[in-house]
Amino acid sequence: MKKLLYHRFISSVLWNLFLISAGSIVFGIGLKSIAIPHGFITGGISGVTLLFYYVSGLLSPGLWYLIVNIPIFLVGWIHVSRRFFFYSLFGMVALSVTIDLIGFTFPIKEPILAVLAGGALMGAGAGIILHSLGSAGGTDIVGIILNQKFNVRIGTFYFAFNIVLFAFSFGFLDADLVLYSLFMSFISSQTLDYVLTIFNQRKMVFIISDLNDKIAKAIHTRLNRGVTFLNGSGAYTGREKKIILTVIHNYQLKRVEEAVLSIDPEAFIITENTFNVLGRGFSKRKVY
Repeated sequence: MKKLLYHRFISSVLWNLFLISAGSIVFGIGLKSIAIPHGFITGGISGVTLLFYYVSGLLSPGLWYLIVNIPIFLVGWIHVSRRFFFYSLFGMVALSVTIDLIGFTFPIKEPILAVLAGGALMGAGAGIILHSLGSAGGTDIVGIILNQKFNVRIGTFYFAFNIVLFAFSFGFLDADLVLYSLFMSFISSQTLDYVLTIFNQRKMVFIISDLNDKIAKAIHTRLNRGVTFLNGSGAYTGREKKIILTVIHNYQLKRVEEAVLSIDPEAFIITENTFNVLGRGFSKRKVY
């Protein structure tokens, strides 16, 4: 039992480190290869670091990101969980190193195309990172602290922070660049939401059949998915029967349909999309 738990723990750690690393690479490419060559800034702490980089002309973007995050992590040590802290610390270092290691630039001349490409890449990268049990630091940690201490909604904080950041940027950057940056942040946020939806969305399947015991066994043995029986009754017949409920990954839907219909071709199958599923075999709860 201990060996199994240890194996699951190691697998979880490696998977989360992989997600954070992959997300950092994707985000870093969008930032270093597209946004910075065009003089754009982003939202959040990465936007603050770019503003420091553009105005001062000193150090590197990755080093600025590391420096700005240091006080945030010092405060975060007190207020966030150790698991979230260390995963986020890894994410912050991974993103800082990735930004400085990337040495190529995408040959995109049109600013609007750079906005679309940069926003999509950074949003996808951020979405991959946030699917892990950590983050890349910055406003994620600040938002969590404000939420815990002052009940400030994290989304409200993000919005207010970025409004102040972009308004402040007008004093240092060309107005066109700031407006392009605003649009890029919008593209990034939409992409982030889409990526998180892809990661989290599952199928909830209800099955009504007189052969529910056989169907439940088939789902468990063929797909290794759990099954729950719900009590129901027919409105017309008044006859009580069991309704099968199971939650599956999107790619398993066809296999469930095949398993059910091979046992009972007359079975009634209802499928619904779910936004998020927590529990064994699916996502773990993110503890801040």
